[in-house]
Amino acid sequence: MAELSDVLTASRVPARLGRFVLRMFRPQIYVTYGVLWTLALEGSAEALSGSAAHWTPSWSTVVRAVSVVLALLFARMVDEQKDLEYDRTHNPDRPLVTGAITAAELRGAMAFSTVVVVVLNTFVSAFSVLLILLALGYTLFLVALERRFPRLGERLIANLLVSYPVQLLLSGYLYVSLLTGDEIGGDGRAAPLMAMFACAFLQFEFARKTEWRRDPRARLYSEVLGPRGSAAVALALAVGAVVLGLLLFGARGWPPALSIVFPALGAWRFLVRRKPSGLMLPAMGFVLFFNLLCFYGSTAIAIGR
Repeated sequence: MAELSDVLTASRVPARLGRFVLRMFRPQIYVTYGVLWTLALEGSAEALSGSAAHWTPSWSTVVRAVSVVLALLFARMVDEQKDLEYDRTHNPDRPLVTGAITAAELRGAMAFSTVVVVVLNTFVSAFSVLLILLALGYTLFLVALERRFPRLGERLIANLLVSYPVQLLLSGYLYVSLLTGDEIGGDGRAAPLMAMFACAFLQFEFARKTEWRRDPRARLYSEVLGPRGSAAVALALAVGAVVLGLLLFGARGWPPALSIVFPALGAWRFLVRRKPSGLMLPAMGFVLFFNLLCFYGSTAIAIGR
């Protein structure tokens, strides 16, 4: 009977993981973002390198997009376990708290994801394998870091400074994977290119944690910088992404620059209309359309050559 129970329990794991993903890693948002980010950065890098005359996404592009999405899911699973004690008090309906998923099941899924990205990236380059493992490893390192320095999780800006490199490592993975696969020729514009995508993401990070309400227990940037200060940082980051795009691509950078209408609208809704969470949806629109239009712009450059 015990063996039958174990078999039945194991058979339910995929369904439990599926429900976890649908709730905590909504594919319509995170998968869309991961794929667009990959296409936008790859297309932009190839356009800047001058090798995009007949550029189209390849099987290597598919590998990189799948790897980025799985790395984002890996990070979400790590965060779910890392924040368990906090969630027991502040988010009692989270899957790990309610028992809808177990830590062992999440760790199993993390191990499976790691194997998948390693196998896939062996078909691209050895550096691709190394860099995607470095990004996953840094995510795990953050868990040990917060256990060693518990107050790090309470200091939001300090926590951002140590956790954000995961995103930079993934951008570095995408760029170096292209470089070592002989798909682009690298130059000094790699740094501003990755800074452009960093600004686009960080404006969303600040926007989603900026509210008018005061709650010292909530992990909001507006608790540290004030609602107006946090909203100003989010808007400044969006402007930074647009300016970098224009500096890198010149007139071809105007399509993604049009996405600034989203954070501008968000700032108006939040600061003038005082909508409680008026920044988040416009910030999400900016990230998605900025990446989409960067991809469109890079293909336009390719066609124009």
